[in-house]
Amino acid sequence: MSELRAGNLLVATPALLDPNFAESVVLLLDVDAGGALGVVVNRPSPVPVSEVLGSWGEVVAEPEVLFQGGPVGPEGALAVALLRDAEDAPVGFREVEGRLGLLDLDTPMELIDGTLVGLRIFAGYAGWGSGQLEAEIDEGSWYVVPGEPRDAFRLDPTGLWRDVLRRQPGEMAWHSTRPVDPDLN
Repeated sequence: MSELRAGNLLVATPALLDPNFAESVVLLLDVDAGGALGVVVNRPSPVPVSEVLGSWGEVVAEPEVLFQGGPVGPEGALAVALLRDAEDAPVGFREVEGRLGLLDLDTPMELIDGTLVGLRIFAGYAGWGSGQLEAEIDEGSWYVVPGEPRDAFRLDPTGLWRDVLRRQPGEMAWHSTRPVDPDLN
């Protein structure tokens, strides 16, 4: 398993039954001694971005809907962006890992024109206090794996959980074919 760091993914193990996170893939955005913060990248909502954030709906990657980023602060929004060129970051962009980062939604749109290849907006986030995420990993709730920039911007995120597991080395890839209830197998 990979280390806990921004840009890595948390992939829910079959043991994680909490409905907020079952079969979820979480992109870690910040990890430090005080805890961790991330967004669930495979839970699109039915709500179009344009209904909530107006013209941002014209800029986000398809599907142009808000994503359910997690159970914490669902009335707030986080914008995850992928730069076209790491050397051409617009005002309001904060790097997470390489070309991947957070974009301040107060940034004027004309300042981001042509600088992004992907933008996704998440309602809420997932957060853990100091030691909390490590304890969940130790109890077998999460796999920690390297992320790829495209993971957060897939057109159809519903198969992301299986696809991320499938690309892992060794036995972890086998979990991608595990039925939801192995007792029925």
